[in-house]
Amino acid sequence: MADMPDGRGDVELAETFAEVARTLLQEHDVHTILERICVLAAQTVRGCEAAGISIAEGNKITSLSRSDEVSRVVDRIQSETQEGPCVDAIKEHEVFMTGGLSQELRWPNFAPRAHAETGIESILSLRLFASEETMGALNLYSSQPFAFDEQDIAVGSVFAAHAAVALAGARHGADLEAKAATRDVIGMAKGIIMARQNISDDEAFDVLRRASQRMNVKLREVAIRVVHPQPQEVVSSGGEHQMN
Repeated sequence: MADMPDGRGDVELAETFAEVARTLLQEHDVHTILERICVLAAQTVRGCEAAGISIAEGNKITSLSRSDEVSRVVDRIQSETQEGPCVDAIKEHEVFMTGGLSQELRWPNFAPRAHAETGIESILSLRLFASEETMGALNLYSSQPFAFDEQDIAVGSVFAAHAAVALAGARHGADLEAKAATRDVIGMAKGIIMARQNISDDEAFDVLRRASQRMNVKLREVAIRVVHPQPQEVVSSGGEHQMN
């Protein structure tokens, strides 16, 4: 977004961020939210031609959302070489920027391949974080050399913050759903054991707990086996894993 007279550029920027905020409130699918953030970032940051959001899964860099295919290609190369600005932004918790990818010496295995396959010269990688946890990076791309500056870092950081909020919210929601599912299956397992062995709620939970310790598996796994037993498989009142 080019600067405009009479403060119109600032007004449009504020309207864009307001749209992102409304998307966070109204849209419940995290991938849709992140895709929208990528598209708006590519349209808003000066010189930006493409944008993508990447996450680290072990040693693999995955293109989670993107405005076009550039991000997917760049992330594939970063995963294969274990080099690049996104890798460093995630690992070192910093902002990384290059304006001359074709001449870049910091990433000798990544840079020439990425430039050859995409024509990209400038990359700006901004880490996505909530509290101290780095979840990924927002990456901005341009085929023009030295396309990004400090102002673009500032604007891009706002998009990165919104993306981080969306990711953190999705992870929190997934954690809550997992915990709720665990409570449900444990409750069902206790009910089965109580009815089968005519014991109290606390006693049934103790059966599950002892079985978990003896079998060296998580309590939820024991509960699943009670609720969905394999043929002839039971958990006894002594917490033993037995066959009928």
